Amino acid sequence: MVGLKPSAVPPSPGVKFLGAGAAACIADLVTFPLDTAKVRLQIQGEAQSAGAVRYKGVLGTIVTLVKTEGPRSLYSGLHAGLQRQMSFASIRIGLYDTAKQFYNNGRETAGIGSRILAGCTTGGLAVIVAQPTDVVKVRLQAQSNLSGAKPRYTGTFHAYKTIATEEGARGLWKGTTPNVTRNAIVNSAELVTYDLIKENLLKYNILTDNLPCHFVSAFGAGFCTTVVASPVDVVKTRYMNSPPGQYTSAPKCAWTMLTREGPTAFYKGFVPSFLRLGSWNVVMFVSYEQLKRAMMRSGPTIDCATESSL
Repeated sequence: MVGLKPSAVPPSPGVKFLGAGAAACIADLVTFPLDTAKVRLQIQGEAQSAGAVRYKGVLGTIVTLVKTEGPRSLYSGLHAGLQRQMSFASIRIGLYDTAKQFYNNGRETAGIGSRILAGCTTGGLAVIVAQPTDVVKVRLQAQSNLSGAKPRYTGTFHAYKTIATEEGARGLWKGTTPNVTRNAIVNSAELVTYDLIKENLLKYNILTDNLPCHFVSAFGAGFCTTVVASPVDVVKTRYMNSPPGQYTSAPKCAWTMLTREGPTAFYKGFVPSFLRLGSWNVVMFVSYEQLKRAMMRSGPTIDCATESSL
C-alpha cells in the first residue's frame, strides 16, 4: 500500500468539504505559475500596442515574465486564488458525492446521468459563491508589472475595492454566466472522468486504491477536462479581464474572438491549460485522497467539528 490506508468508515461531508478546499490550495501553490502563463497567453490577442510584450509557449511565457517583471509576477493573484479555492473547491469537489447520492436516490451505484448532474450542480453553485475571487485573481494575473507601467491594482484587497467602487457589485460577479457554463463542463468532465477511471481501475484489479491509482485517474481527468473546457475558459478569461464596455456580453466576446482571430483563438493557451489542469488534478486528487484518510484517522474530533461548521 502506497500512502495512507482507506478508513473503514466513509469520510463525512464535513471531512470532504475541508479536505477538498485544503487540497485545492496545495495544488494552486504548486501550479500557479502555469496558470499565470495560461492567462497571459489567452489575453495576448487583446494587446496590440507596439510596446506590448509577446509571449511564445508555456516555458517562453514563464521565462519572459521572470525577465521582464520578476519572479513574483508568476504568483500575481495568489492570495485571491487561495481564497477562491477555499470557497470554490470545497463546494464543487467536497459536496460532489453528497449531490451524487441525492440525484441517485440513495442507490448504491451511481449512473452517468447522476454523476453529470451532481458535477453541474456543485460546479454552478461554487461559481455563484466564489466568482468575485476569480475575477480578482484573473485581473491580477493579467496586469503587467513592467517597470514604469502603472498597475491597475496594487494588491488583492485594492482590487476588490477598486472593482466594487468603479464597476459595482456586477463587476465582482462579471462573467458569472460563462463561468457557470465553464465550471458545469469542467466539474462534470473532471469529477466524472476521475470517478469512472478510478472505479474501473479498481473493478478490474488493474490498480489498488492507493497513490498510483489516484495519479492515473487524475491525469486522465485533467486531459479530458482541458479538451472539453478550453474554448469556454478562453472566453471567460477574456471577458472577465476586459474593461467596462469592451464586450457587451460573453457571446459578444466569443464572436469578436472568432471574427478577429479565427477558431484557433479558442484554444490559445491549450498547452499551459493542459499542463496546469493535468498537474493541478494530480496534486489535488492525490492530496485530497490522503487528507481525507488523515482526517478520518485523527478521530471523531475533526469529524464533529467539521459537521458543526456545515
